[in-house]
Amino acid sequence: MKVSLNWLKEYVDISLNPEDLAHLLTMVGLEVEGLEAHGEGLEGIVVGRILSVGPHPNADRLSLCRVDVGGREQQIVCGAPNAAEGVFAPVALPGVRLPGGVKIKASKIRGEVSEGVLLAEDELGLTDDHTGIMELDPCEPGSRLVDVLPVVDHVLDISITPNRPDCACVIGVAREVAAALGAVVRKPMLRVGGEGCGIESLAQVDVLDAKGCPRYVAGMIRGVTIRKSPFWMRYRLLLCGMRAINNVVDVTNYVLLELGQPLHAFDYRRLGGRRIVVRRSREGALFTTLDGESRTLSSETLMICDGDGPVAIAGIMGGLNSEIVPETEEVLIESACFDPVTIRRGSKFLGLSTEASYRFERGTDIEGAPDALWRALGLMQDLGGGEVASGSLDVYPRPYQAPEIVLRVERTNRFLGSVLTQECMAGYLQNLEMRVERIDDDRLRVLPPAFRVDVSREVDLMEEVARADGYDRIPVTVPHVRACAERDAPEMSLAAEVRRIMVGYGFSEVITYSFVAPASAELLGAPEDNALRAFVPLLNPLTTEQSVLRTSLIPGLLGAVQTNVFQQERGLRLFEWGKIFTSKEGEPLPLERLRLSAVMTGPLREKTWYGEEAPVDFYDIKGVLEAFLRGFGWVSCRFSRGDAIPGFDPRVCAVVTCGDEMLGVLGRVDKRVMAALDIEREEAYLFDLDAEVLARIADRCRLFQPLAKFPAVYRDISMIFDSDVESARVLEIIRVSGGKWVESVRIFDLYEGEKMPPGKKALAVRVCYRSHEKTLDGAAVNALHEKVIAAIGQETGGRLKEG
Repeated sequence: MKVSLNWLKEYVDISLNPEDLAHLLTMVGLEVEGLEAHGEGLEGIVVGRILSVGPHPNADRLSLCRVDVGGREQQIVCGAPNAAEGVFAPVALPGVRLPGGVKIKASKIRGEVSEGVLLAEDELGLTDDHTGIMELDPCEPGSRLVDVLPVVDHVLDISITPNRPDCACVIGVAREVAAALGAVVRKPMLRVGGEGCGIESLAQVDVLDAKGCPRYVAGMIRGVTIRKSPFWMRYRLLLCGMRAINNVVDVTNYVLLELGQPLHAFDYRRLGGRRIVVRRSREGALFTTLDGESRTLSSETLMICDGDGPVAIAGIMGGLNSEIVPETEEVLIESACFDPVTIRRGSKFLGLSTEASYRFERGTDIEGAPDALWRALGLMQDLGGGEVASGSLDVYPRPYQAPEIVLRVERTNRFLGSVLTQECMAGYLQNLEMRVERIDDDRLRVLPPAFRVDVSREVDLMEEVARADGYDRIPVTVPHVRACAERDAPEMSLAAEVRRIMVGYGFSEVITYSFVAPASAELLGAPEDNALRAFVPLLNPLTTEQSVLRTSLIPGLLGAVQTNVFQQERGLRLFEWGKIFTSKEGEPLPLERLRLSAVMTGPLREKTWYGEEAPVDFYDIKGVLEAFLRGFGWVSCRFSRGDAIPGFDPRVCAVVTCGDEMLGVLGRVDKRVMAALDIEREEAYLFDLDAEVLARIADRCRLFQPLAKFPAVYRDISMIFDSDVESARVLEIIRVSGGKWVESVRIFDLYEGEKMPPGKKALAVRVCYRSHEKTLDGAAVNALHEKVIAAIGQETGGRLKEG
């Protein structure tokens, strides 16, 4: 928000220079992003009084003016239509340089000498008005313009945080300056009451939606003349970033900037039924706003209507059918308070943001609405004449009740690390116009004013004390931390352990959006009845690409792979720990489950002079998963062939089970999925685990295994099996039939070449036998080994390989 320093000084005494004031405001929480000087370079401009105006002998549109510039007369050629005898106007005499850089010289214009220039407002760099010369109030000719007109000013560009809508006006900033300097705020004068006939006989207000409009105040002025606003008002509006329109509309904008209360002016004669009705719109209705745009409304949009139909979108923009026009003579002024949520939704739905909606969305002073109304009516009468109707129409069903907040001094000091007294805190809050009562030596009862919509809790008051005392004065202290007997939530400890292990294996964590497109199930090729299609739709999605909650981490993880591959990044190792959401029939809330997914792509090792490129394969991702599970002390997980798992290549896919529980899946991403992502040249391998099953595994007791005291005995088995016999099944038979003496089993060879009969494979395993109680006898080991071989042959049909 832009604030004129001269305007600010009308309401609070400021002795600081503009730079120091900017620093002061920044230190109390109102960051000044910019400081601009205006009206500079006008020191050489003087005031002239036109003594006479005569025709130019050689030009129909020019005139010769005799101008008194203080003790002497100058002849100036002028083409302005408002140049007339007795007019006071700014004059640039020869030798003066204008703000735009033009240097004035005495010259001949169409044969007549011109000893200066009578200036318009835009030529002075003050406004954009070039309709004629600038007309000044009568003063001593020859006076410097900067001495008779307050054009030299500074504009503070203040960044207002969303929680401080009270500072989005000049008075609000003046309050902060006064509180910081210990000064007093001077409020603008109000002429309350009016002298005309009672407004009750002229208009009526009906509020049908008290939630959307908790207060509506209306006043009226009759016999007003629509004209251009005086320079001082147009100049201030321009400095604050607003365009001048006419005296009535300019007053509403001026009061908005001054008091922070948006107003709207209606042409009273164009209001059907001479009444105002506040209600919700009809779904799909069309309405033409002041900018000439026809807008489609929703049933949630709050409207201001007359007896015939809508005349304004409440809190956002007025309608073209009730705007102030040059013929307007009677004006009805609206000063209302609207529900922030209602205005925010309406503004977002319409894609329309205005100065009014900006303030209503954040909250306005419900108690200040009448003051803004009378301030506007007084200014309109000053600038346009007319008669103000007596009284106002004030619909206020539930008057404001200030929240009573108890502030504890000891807790505040502990929270801030300060040593402030109760009297000091009370003084700070009173300077901010809060009512403060002492309860006892430690407690204060505080009632914030209605314009402080951000103060509702004790911690809010603590922040106000910190601001008033100065953030730079808060000492550096070590907070008192009490030991807590409560443990972290299990999922937090598990997440930390997972991240530690995965990062240790060279993976980088990614965080993808929880909002995805329904097409993510299509990407993985999920069947119609698959849980991947049990999406939870969002009520108000930002885009169709983020319209549902994700049912799998895999699409987001593959999207990260796609982005990196497009940027020529290969050899990716990525993982994500996050939630998936599945809708559950008959339940209002979705089923949430934690998952862990990881992906590997590209080569394990780039091609070098000492070695060839080593592409990643299934056994790499399987090895990572096995090592990951060993990190949790769990080694008895079983890998079995997967079947028709969405997103995975059915030929290179496995299911992981631990005990009786399914932990997850791993394998190669289906080529069709990679092609759909335009990265079919890459191969990706990933695993996807159920973190809740992982948590149960991690919770099981991990026991210390002492080092072996007795030697091991190794035996090899080489057998021929049918190709469809799973290796994991063979290993399981060995462990079961070998009993407690089987310490480990490892596959060291697999052959499926041309020397094998069709449909057959040769598998060689090494079994480690060891006892923790004694040294094993060779005969006993041989007997057990023969038993193991027999069990394998009996259960799988395998036979020992000859030779």
